[in-house]
Amino acid sequence: MKGVLKLGKIAGIRIEVHWTFTLLLLWVVFLDIQRGGTTNSALMNVVLILLLFFCVILHELGHALTAKRFDINTKKITLLPIGGVASLEKMPEKPGQELIVALAGPAVNVIIAMLLLLVVPLKNYFGLDADSLAHLLAAPRLETLLFYLFLANVMLVVFNLIPAFPMDGGRVFRALLTFVMDRTRATEIAASIGQALAVVFFILGLFFNPFLILIALFIFLAAYSENQMVRQKSLVEGHFVKEALLTNITPLNPENNLEDVFKIILSGTEKDFVVTENENIVGILSHKEIIKNAKNGSMKVRSIMDTKFNTMKAMDELIKFFDLVNSEKQRFFPVTDKTDKLIGAIDVNNVSEFLMLKTNYITKT
Repeated sequence: MKGVLKLGKIAGIRIEVHWTFTLLLLWVVFLDIQRGGTTNSALMNVVLILLLFFCVILHELGHALTAKRFDINTKKITLLPIGGVASLEKMPEKPGQELIVALAGPAVNVIIAMLLLLVVPLKNYFGLDADSLAHLLAAPRLETLLFYLFLANVMLVVFNLIPAFPMDGGRVFRALLTFVMDRTRATEIAASIGQALAVVFFILGLFFNPFLILIALFIFLAAYSENQMVRQKSLVEGHFVKEALLTNITPLNPENNLEDVFKIILSGTEKDFVVTENENIVGILSHKEIIKNAKNGSMKVRSIMDTKFNTMKAMDELIKFFDLVNSEKQRFFPVTDKTDKLIGAIDVNNVSEFLMLKTNYITKT
């Protein structure tokens, strides 16, 4: 994801903040000024947001460290205006494991809320009339800040446990459904509820809070994406990389220039390329990089090829392809045989065609 500030690592997991997070801080300050707030109140609201997102990091670490117990690693946690996203290599497919991983995040917020109860004098807020309570909550002091942080963590638990995908509650719901039905059908039901909830949020956002529209779009697209991914995995179950293999490929040499590449592209259908040297795979050259540097035809492949890449074996299960695309964001993979000799490549387009042909074949038969 572009435009991120890297904060460091925790337990080997990168913590990043997307640039759009600053928009949330500016929005909070704007709303406070609009309500006639002071510099102190605006500062308290900013500190509250920062503390809340620290709790979100802990929430996502709950998911990530629990997933690690099931040999599922997490590359990074990214903070967005709508919350945090932990980039797990994959979600556990066993319902019991998915249930535990999904509950781990909200459990962290429950613990934080319980710890805050030890220092937040809730009794001071009960029994007050509306005006006195409003005056107390408007005061920019530590007690008020901790009270709001307590409420925020309670709301995080409640919101995340809504049984609608892709929230944690949706994953919990899917895990429970998977105990009594197949994962594909369970995902379809959870995703449908998630998309229905997104429509409700979108309508509410039009009348009350535009921020709900952003949340609605995220929920709708995330639910759709997960549903599609699970359906695709179910279709390729029992199939192998060699069945969707691109064999008519042209390996490049690091010393080739882009003019050589242009000729290959114009004479065929290849867009991405494997780069080899002395029969060893040394890189891949993406169509995106070719277009970006198209004005410099004399540029060597060596200078723009990607040397950090994953390869696949011909006998790898095709499901592994989706896991790699999801976790590594790589869409084109060199494919080797058991002796590590290059025999072809596989990409998203070819797998999509494989799925389309397989779906049509199943429909007709």
